[in-house]
Amino acid sequence: MSEKIPSLNQADQSLPKDILIVDDTLENLRLLSTMLTEQGYTVRKATNGQMALTAVQALPPDLILLDIMMPDMSGYEVCQKLKANPTTTTLPIIFLSALDDVLDKVKAFQIGGVDYITKPFQIEEVLVRVHNQLALKAAQRKIVQLNNELEERVKQRTQQLLSANERLRQMAIYDDLTGLFNRSEFMEQLEQSLYRTKIDSAYQFALLFLDCDRFKVVNDSLGHLVGDALLKKIAHQLQNIVSVKDTLARLGGDEFAILLSGISELNQAIETAKQIISLLKQPFYCLDYEIFINVSIGIVLINPDYQQPEHILRDADTAMYRAKDLGRGQYQVFTPTMYYAAHQLLKIETDLHRAIKQKELLVYYQPIVDLAQGKIVGFEALVRWLHPQHGLMFPDSFLPVAEETGLICSIGSLVIEQACDQLSQWQQQGFTHLNIYINLAVQQLSQSSLVEEIDRILAKTKLDSDSIKLEITESSMMQNLQSTKLLLRQLQERGIKLSIDDFGTGYSSLSQLQTFPVNTLKIDRSFIQNLDGTPDNLGLVPVILSIAHVMKLNVVAEGIETKQQLTQLRELGCHFGQGFLFAKPLNAEEATKLIAQNPHW
Repeated sequence: MSEKIPSLNQADQSLPKDILIVDDTLENLRLLSTMLTEQGYTVRKATNGQMALTAVQALPPDLILLDIMMPDMSGYEVCQKLKANPTTTTLPIIFLSALDDVLDKVKAFQIGGVDYITKPFQIEEVLVRVHNQLALKAAQRKIVQLNNELEERVKQRTQQLLSANERLRQMAIYDDLTGLFNRSEFMEQLEQSLYRTKIDSAYQFALLFLDCDRFKVVNDSLGHLVGDALLKKIAHQLQNIVSVKDTLARLGGDEFAILLSGISELNQAIETAKQIISLLKQPFYCLDYEIFINVSIGIVLINPDYQQPEHILRDADTAMYRAKDLGRGQYQVFTPTMYYAAHQLLKIETDLHRAIKQKELLVYYQPIVDLAQGKIVGFEALVRWLHPQHGLMFPDSFLPVAEETGLICSIGSLVIEQACDQLSQWQQQGFTHLNIYINLAVQQLSQSSLVEEIDRILAKTKLDSDSIKLEITESSMMQNLQSTKLLLRQLQERGIKLSIDDFGTGYSSLSQLQTFPVNTLKIDRSFIQNLDGTPDNLGLVPVILSIAHVMKLNVVAEGIETKQQLTQLRELGCHFGQGFLFAKPLNAEEATKLIAQNPHW
C-alpha cells in the first residue's frame, strides 16, 4: 500500500505536514493516525468539536480531517466557526462522514470544505486526497510567497524608477557641477518672466550674462580639476549676491546668467553687475592654487519689443562680448547698435565663406624700395576683398572676423599662392631681382601643414626660396615661443627669409629676439610718422636701427609719406622703405606697369 501511495518521504519534503484528525470514533482516530504517521506526517487528534477548536487556536494545522456526526458540536458547526475566524478561514478541511446523501456533500462544500470522503473509507483514498490537498496548499503558499516577492521587487523597482526619475529631473533642471539651474531651466524661467511682462505692464526684469575672462588659461595651465573647483567657488559667490526672487544659472563652460526679477530701473542691474565684478576680483584658492579671475558682463533690460527669450539671451551675450572687446573685467548695457554690429559681423563671416570659394579675395602689391639706390626691390602682398555689393574692402574690415572664425588660414593660403604665382610671372618677364613679402597670421603659425604647403607652392611656381620673405608680428611670435621657433627654423633651413613686422609695438625682449632666425625688422609706421625733417622728433627710430645693425639685420621703414621722412631715413642708414610716397598698394596689373617704368626716388 505504501508503495502505491506517494508518502511525504517520497514526495516534496517542503509540503506542509501538520494534520489534525477530529473524530469521536477512537478506532478511526487510531487507524488514521497510524497510517498518516507512517507516511511522515505530524498528526494531532481531537475527539470532539470543542477540542478541535482549542487545538486549532493553540497551533493552526496544515490540514483538518473532520468527522460530521459528533455529539455536542457537529463537523458542520466546527467548520463554520473556523471559516468565520479570519485567522483560520483558509484552513483546508476534508470531511469524513458516513452520510452519503448528495445534499450532505453539497452542504459540506457550501460551508467551506475542500473535499468529502465517505465512511467506511479506504486508507489509500485518504492518503491520496490528503497528499493532493497538502500539495495544493503548498502551491498556494508558494504563490503567496512569489506574489509577496514580486510585490517587494515591484516596490524596489518602483523606488529605483522614482529615484531615477528624480535624478533625471535633477539633470533636466540643475547643473551637475555647481548645483545651479542649467541652461534649459534658465530659458524656461526666462520665458515665464517674459510672459509675465505681457500680462503685467508694471513688471520689469533684467538679464545679466557673465563670462569669465581668460578662464581657458586656468584649464590649460592648472588642469580641469582646478578649473572645476574655481567654477564651484564662483557659483557660490554669485549665490551670495542674488536674492531669492532672482534666478541664477550656469549656462555651460564658464558662462553664467542672472535673471533679476521685479526691478524698477536699469541702475539696479548695473549696481548688481558692479558688485559682481568687485567681488570676483578677490583671489580664489583652489587646490592649493591662488587664482585671480575677472568677469565680463552683458546687461539687457526687458522692453516690449522682445518676443522670444532666446533674443534676450542673444543680446546679453552680444553686450558681454562688447565688454570683452573694451578691455574685459567690465559690464556693458545692450544697445540696438550692438545688435547691428553683431549682425554685420555675422554677415561678413557668411560672405567671407562665399568669397573664399568664389575667389573674390585679391592680392594687392605695395612696392618696397632700396633707399640707397631708390629702386624697387620687392613688394609686400596685401589682401583685398572685391565684394559684389560693397566694392573693394580693406583688410581692417574683414581680417579680424577671419581671425576670430578661423578663416584666416584659408585666406593666408590664398595670399601665399597668389603672391608666389605673381612673383613667378614677374621673374619670367625678366624682373628677377624682385622679392615678395607675405604676412603670416598667428593662427598660421600653429598650422601643422604650413611648411608642407609652402613647399608645394614653391615647387608649383618654380620660385627660389630666397625670393620670398614671410612676415610675422612681434606679438604673434611670442605667443607660442617653442613651436614658433621650430617653425621658423624649418623655414630658414629652406632658405626662406623671415621678417618681424611692426617692430617696436610688441612686447618681445631683445634676449628672445636673438634666438629667432630673422633677417629683417620692419619699423612700424607709428614711429615714422613723427619724422618731420628735424632731429628733435626722431624718437626710437635710431635705437631700432642700432639694434638691427648690431644684430646684422636689414630694416624696412613702413609708412613713408614725405620727402623729409625719406631723407632722414637715408641719413640714419635705413636700408629699405615703403609707403604712399612711393606708391599705394596696387593690383597686379598696376604693379606690373610700375615695375616696367623703373621709377627712381
